[in-house]
Amino acid sequence: MYFKAVTFKIVLFMLVVLTQDLYGQTSEQKALEEKREQLQNEIRDINRLLFAEKKEKGNVLDQMEALDKKIIVRQQLIRVTNQQSNLLNRQINTNIRNIGKLKSELQEIKDQYAKMIQKSYQNKSKQNRLMFLLSSESFFQAFKRLQYMKQYTDYRKEQGAQIIAKTDELTRLNSDLNEERKVKEVLLAQNRKAKNKLFGEIQEQKALLGTIRKNESKYSSAINKKKREARKIDQQIEKLIRSAIAASNKKSGKKSTSASKFALTPEATLIAKNFSSNKGKLIWPVEKGIKSQGFGIYKDAVYPGIKHQSNGVIIATDPGVKARAIFEGEVIAILAVPGGNKGVQIKHGNFISTYYNLAELYVKKGDKVGIKEELGTIYTNKTNGQTRLKFYLYQDTSRLNPEEWVYQL
Repeated sequence: MYFKAVTFKIVLFMLVVLTQDLYGQTSEQKALEEKREQLQNEIRDINRLLFAEKKEKGNVLDQMEALDKKIIVRQQLIRVTNQQSNLLNRQINTNIRNIGKLKSELQEIKDQYAKMIQKSYQNKSKQNRLMFLLSSESFFQAFKRLQYMKQYTDYRKEQGAQIIAKTDELTRLNSDLNEERKVKEVLLAQNRKAKNKLFGEIQEQKALLGTIRKNESKYSSAINKKKREARKIDQQIEKLIRSAIAASNKKSGKKSTSASKFALTPEATLIAKNFSSNKGKLIWPVEKGIKSQGFGIYKDAVYPGIKHQSNGVIIATDPGVKARAIFEGEVIAILAVPGGNKGVQIKHGNFISTYYNLAELYVKKGDKVGIKEELGTIYTNKTNGQTRLKFYLYQDTSRLNPEEWVYQL
């Protein structure tokens, strides 16, 4: 009995370890699948939002940047799919080992059961169970014999139940193994397809590079125009922030130690603290879209030696989408860049969020706005069909990286 108890504990421990291992693999597989779906959705969004559907595809600079972004995401997708395939390989190998162990265990139990049945039959043929009891020398011996027969019967039932359980487990593992092999085949097929698409996109990029390098002056002109437009917007944003600081400090009657910082009222201090405590959790300035350009210095898609500076982020979205406030605050300025589109600046304590490239405004200077409140319709370029919001974030006059503040931007 002691041996049986120890054996049972060992088997139970092995099952717990196996279950934990399989659970860990399942969690990892689930996380990889979610990441793969996210990347697939991002590629679909890039195709829909960054590549124009109209005949005129816009300037080569936009095309090159969009293609470069799609290639990067496609490479990430291939890596994640490879990780999934490798994880499935490990799971399949684990299942194969477990099936081998279960087969050995099942055969061992079957052999033991066969011997037990044979012994039981031999004993039954030699003497009747009743005679076995009646031949007892005392009541105590008869009681012990009765207990022995009951334990023996229970043990036979337990062995039979173990055979059924092991057979069911073996069937389930074989079924899981078949399913895992099918999933692996699907992943491999998808990866082959993704690699073919990546090869096509790289060839398309090379062809576009060849076109650009044949007409460098046109590309340089497009770059310089884009830089001038960005500088013009940046200068107006910072000018309006300084004007807002001066007007706010004058209105509050408080003197700031610096002309570049808001002198905060108790209410504004509370809003600023709430805003700051939501760092990394702020909502997107659009309901749906993708980041087409990040914050900071980045290399040119055609000439890596050329560096560009982005003081905000650019979000591509669908035509007709509205810009929305990322937090409660007050409209402190309306941007109107000559030859450009409109924008809105909202003050959140001493933080300022700016939403530029709007075709239509729903708010005016002085308005109080709540989180998610619509500020205006984002402009859609009639030439290439692209709809892009330029979003900036400042604390007083200091630039902030919106990617660190807005959730998963």
